Amino acid sequence: MRISGINVPDDKQLAYALTVIHGIGLARAKTILGQLKIDVTAKATTLTTEQENAVREKVESYRIEGDLKREVASNVKRLKDIKSYRGSRHAKKLPARGQRTKTNARTLKGAKKTMGSGRRKLEKT
Repeated sequence: MRISGINVPDDKQLAYALTVIHGIGLARAKTILGQLKIDVTAKATTLTTEQENAVREKVESYRIEGDLKREVASNVKRLKDIKSYRGSRHAKKLPARGQRTKTNARTLKGAKKTMGSGRRKLEKT
C-alpha cells in the first residue's frame, strides 16, 4: 500500500505500519483507524480497496511528509531571522529547550571531539 509516495509495510500491524509516514505517530494512526472502524491489528494486505482508499484519504487530510518538513524548516528559519534565543540555539546546533550542555546533549552536538592528541610521544634520547 502506498500513501503519498511512501510504501507502508505489509508485514506490520496497520497502526504501526502507518507510523512510517512522517507526521503520523502511533496515537494518530490509532485515531484514524478507529474513525474508519478498521481493526488496529489488521495488516495492510487484509484491507479491501475501499478501506485502503479511505485510509489514504484520511491520512492525506493531515499535514504530512514534505509539507510538514517544509513548515518546520520555515518555522526554524523564522526564529533564526528574528534572532530569537531559540533561533540562535538552532543555528549553533545546541538544545533549544533549556537542557544542560556541559554533559549530555550528544544528539545535537554529535560525537565527542577530543582536544589534543591524548598521549604524549616519548622522545628517544
